[in-house]
Amino acid sequence: MTQLVSARKGSLTPEIVKAAAREGAQSGLLLKEVAAGRAVVPANMNHKGLVPCAIGRAFTCKMNVNLGTSGLGSGLKKELKKLELAMQLGADAVMDLSTGGDLPKIRKEIIKRSTLPLGTVPIYEAIKRGGGAKGISRQLLLEVIEEQAEAGVDFMTIHAGLLRRHLPLAKGRVTGIVSRGGAAMAKWMELNNAENPFYEEFDRICAIFRKHDVTFSLGDGLRPGSLADACDTAQFAELDTLGELVKRSRAAGVQVMVEGPGHVPLDKVQMNMTRAAKVCRGAPFYVLGPLVTDIGAGYDHITAAIGGALAAWHGAAFLCYLTPKEHLGLPELEDVRQGIIASKIAAHAADIARGLPGAAERDLAMSKARYAFNWERQFELSLDPARARCMHHEGMAKNAGLKKKFCTMCGPDFCSMRVSRTLGRRVAA
Repeated sequence: MTQLVSARKGSLTPEIVKAAAREGAQSGLLLKEVAAGRAVVPANMNHKGLVPCAIGRAFTCKMNVNLGTSGLGSGLKKELKKLELAMQLGADAVMDLSTGGDLPKIRKEIIKRSTLPLGTVPIYEAIKRGGGAKGISRQLLLEVIEEQAEAGVDFMTIHAGLLRRHLPLAKGRVTGIVSRGGAAMAKWMELNNAENPFYEEFDRICAIFRKHDVTFSLGDGLRPGSLADACDTAQFAELDTLGELVKRSRAAGVQVMVEGPGHVPLDKVQMNMTRAAKVCRGAPFYVLGPLVTDIGAGYDHITAAIGGALAAWHGAAFLCYLTPKEHLGLPELEDVRQGIIASKIAAHAADIARGLPGAAERDLAMSKARYAFNWERQFELSLDPARARCMHHEGMAKNAGLKKKFCTMCGPDFCSMRVSRTLGRRVAA
């Protein structure tokens, strides 16, 4: 029985209880949101050791870390280090986007070590096994999905919303189709002169997902890859199809969330979130960024954090991190660290703006620690304690530094907080 079916029956599953406790929320609230389809708790029954989380508008904004091998670099050991770092820094989920090496083996090792919900994009493995888009058959797609579900994958990106009639709409785009899965599916439809097999086999995929309790992450194959392509006919035509698939997923008793853009101008972010919520019937929205400018190469973790904070404020429930290497290459460990922290800042800023209970408590504690020059407490409260400690110590002696009532930015004579603490004191006669 899936989390959705159980919730509709009013049955509190251990996963919902644990996810609510982690959230500091009432189990009854999460039960209600899951039953309504406004929240999901990705939790494949085959994923042992999973610590489930709640993804939905009523709860704190969650963030995902992409990792995975490439045919041109990296390997299992390096990707497992990225997984370890993601868990250490408080990521809420990870996706294995591996395209190089022994994919089932890589996925097995990641699932075994991950306490976080794990997502995949099955078409990647299908392409590898089929020797390219032309070699993909409907049966191969279903086999890959079934195998990944049996292995314990908690949510899967399924590019079922991109249909043949949508392809002409993307012809005049500046950056065409930037989704790897979307481009592969478009190529398959063109080569086979046939409709998207994910769409046509959707009921069979639902049956597999229901059997193992896998959550849909409906992929946006036509997401805009540039500001020039944002909010075009192609993007919104696919979104309408995704809204239809949300309805079909829920009817099948399967949890579902929807993936969103992409590259979006700052002034169009709110409109995108509002439209998605309406078309997709309140299903949790999962955004890649969105990036609010195209010229942030080398700094796209910042570009994405700006868009992500605004998107989460206006309705996105799940942010996919970007690293400084986005558009440029496969991220290294330090790139992953920077991407995680930037995305967590965006999610937390949105939680504060939405007035979620307890969201600002950590910030208040940090402010008090700063005013008290309690350096250790500041490090403890920061999103990346090791980095904060290192930066503070760079300009001060390690032993004496923590005792100083100032830092090297202002020093003792120009420290505003030192001055502020003396205001109002009576001067002895």
